[in-house]
Amino acid sequence: MEEINIKDFFDYLKKYVLLIIIISILLISFTFIYDKVLKKPMYTTYTTIVLVKSDTASVTGSSEAISQSDILLNQNLVSTYSQIIKSKLVLKKVIKNLNLDYSVSELSKNIKVEALEDTEILKISVSDLKPEKAAEIANDIAEVFSDEIKKIYKINNVSVIDDAQISYEVSNNTLKRDIALALLVSVFGTAAIVFIRFYFDDSIKLSDNLEQEIDMPIIAKVLKDNSNTDLIVEERPNALASESIRTLRTNLQFASVDRDIRTLLVTSTLPSEGKSFVSANLAISFAQTGKKVLLVDCDLRKGRQHKLFGVNNKKGLSNLLIGDPGKVKEYIQKTSVNGLFVMTRGVCPPNPSELLNSRKNSVLMSKMSEIYDIIIFDSAPCNGLSDSLILSSIVDKVLIVCSENSTPKTELLNAKKSIENVGGSIVGCVVNNINIKGKSYGKYYYYYEDDE
Repeated sequence: MEEINIKDFFDYLKKYVLLIIIISILLISFTFIYDKVLKKPMYTTYTTIVLVKSDTASVTGSSEAISQSDILLNQNLVSTYSQIIKSKLVLKKVIKNLNLDYSVSELSKNIKVEALEDTEILKISVSDLKPEKAAEIANDIAEVFSDEIKKIYKINNVSVIDDAQISYEVSNNTLKRDIALALLVSVFGTAAIVFIRFYFDDSIKLSDNLEQEIDMPIIAKVLKDNSNTDLIVEERPNALASESIRTLRTNLQFASVDRDIRTLLVTSTLPSEGKSFVSANLAISFAQTGKKVLLVDCDLRKGRQHKLFGVNNKKGLSNLLIGDPGKVKEYIQKTSVNGLFVMTRGVCPPNPSELLNSRKNSVLMSKMSEIYDIIIFDSAPCNGLSDSLILSSIVDKVLIVCSENSTPKTELLNAKKSIENVGGSIVGCVVNNINIKGKSYGKYYYYYEDDE
């Protein structure tokens, strides 16, 4: 059983605070409307009867002492009498006597019979929409019940203590209680559902033991940027996400002490995790340090680096691999970033994996390595495709991009295992799309906040 980290759960729960508030407001509003508008007010009154000595019982009582045997008999009869009071025999006569617009079952629901503890006293409570009718029904039940007991048991041991009085106080006014229950149900009910979702949620979530869970180092945490800017390092250098990319660049430079990383493959486990965004901005970041950088779009199916940099895609990697790799310079385009060049994916071929696994591609990568300080390959997602697995065995390092609260841990572990099985060297993982709200990253990036 997976151990639950309470701190992680409360961080996860924070995302649902607005939902909890909305559900609470809706449920409380519905409860208020129901209690005030839909629920009909009921009025309750009661009468009490006592079981007395049979041969002396009367409406006015008896002065003769009751023996112990009478008391025991009466206590044994309490439960039986309670059932008789709500029986069809009694209630049918009450309905007929008072000409009530009730069925026996409907009237029975409005009657409550209880024996007062350690006594021979029965309390008959009756509720109705009209207070006068409630009292009338209660008194008639006591009278009919007394008559029926005489007929059934041939004894007269029932005496009325208190006649039912008319009560104008609404008995089912439970607004405060219902609102409190609605609040508790909405808050704790939603929290319970969120907890179940959290427990079974296999997606990546930042925690102190995340590196142990995925069995690889976290190279960087890229904060989510809501500006809809793709080349954020170039266009918004002071944004928090830009500083995250620069941190990634620095960590990569320190990740390989003995040998500089000249060729880096950037991949992900599944689509839409931000690998192209990370690849493009990482390339810009390296170029800003004075390095000569080449960004190669190896996602021959859905690569979009030409869209990010606004360059032509008529002649790209796929076209070069079909043609002459020796003419590589004709397929490389300058970008608006000084020192950064890009090779787009080209036309979508029917056999991407075969092209990437060809001898031409190996020759091409060797030639490009002689010209550029660092080459970043933006490749297709790992799981389900072999493209990245082919390239991972011929580059220096592999960087896996995952998305917080989106990428399943099992998929990430499968991707790691697949890359290692073909001899790829994984430098680490980048956690992308981290929501800064509710987290303490802001204080670390104080000096990089926008001036806007």
